Amino acid sequence: MQAWQVHENGEPSEVMRLDETERPVPGEGQVLLKVRAAAINFPDALLCRGQYQVRPPLPFTPGVEICGETEDGRRVIANPVLPHGGFAEYAVADARALLPAPEALDDAETAALHIGYQTGWFGLHQRARLQAGETLLVHAAAGGVGSAAVQLGKAAGARVIGVVGGPEKAAVAAGLGCDVVIDRRSEDVIAAVKEATGGKGADVVYDPVGGDAYTQSAKTVAFEGRIVVVGFASGSIPSPALNHALVKNYSIMGLHWGLYASKNPKLIPHCHERLTELAARGAVKPLVSERVALDGASAAVQRVADGVTTGRVVVVPGLDARTEGAAA
Repeated sequence: MQAWQVHENGEPSEVMRLDETERPVPGEGQVLLKVRAAAINFPDALLCRGQYQVRPPLPFTPGVEICGETEDGRRVIANPVLPHGGFAEYAVADARALLPAPEALDDAETAALHIGYQTGWFGLHQRARLQAGETLLVHAAAGGVGSAAVQLGKAAGARVIGVVGGPEKAAVAAGLGCDVVIDRRSEDVIAAVKEATGGKGADVVYDPVGGDAYTQSAKTVAFEGRIVVVGFASGSIPSPALNHALVKNYSIMGLHWGLYASKNPKLIPHCHERLTELAARGAVKPLVSERVALDGASAAVQRVADGVTTGRVVVVPGLDARTEGAAA
């Protein structure tokens, strides 16, 4: 089979190599899955760079989120077990962790439903307890993680403010349903949020960016507001001023979605049921901005690493490279 492998750490476009390899052999409690689609996540770039919290032995195949097909033909959602990741024709996953693919979504959308949307659901509902009528501020609202949070926030009845970088991403955020869109490249984010909320600020801030975005979060969060720290796509990990949280009376919440698999695993299928229901009624639909053939995976992971994409870019092994392109 064909599989992208990383033989040394570095930038994805430089270290990912498309090789002919043997199909992986499942271990005890594992299954072999035919990869129907693999969504690209920022952690895939971090894996290539050797900067992720998990460092699989070299060589390994990245790709942490797939829509796969079992031997009996069932479509499922899975997180492949590294080193046999999803940017390949076949991957290995834990049998007990498979989730049924929603009928309402195609393969690429299904692959993009899991990590970003589970993270958003846990962040907004399990951690921040977002309520209908509250204001939700989402950083990087046009990205894969942010776009999921926007849709989930709207589905929960919140007023959503999206922060993006550039007019193209502003148009995407507006199309996702953001009530207010702020272009951080041309607007003062702090002033714009205060104006949009009548000076109150956002009840919940969803921050997958860190760096300057976190500074803006602390200055725009409302009294008794909640900042949900999801990641650090900017590459800069902030050091919060806890005295500021004290005097302004807000909460800083970390979210490590992967911990639920060991700490409270029953919540993951529960969340998936809620997401499947939302997808069935059209309340959420992963924004797949681009579908690429398997041989385009390396360049696509690099684009995600560089922060120039919107929504999710999805690798579809069965796609003809001559027909690949945008679709949503």
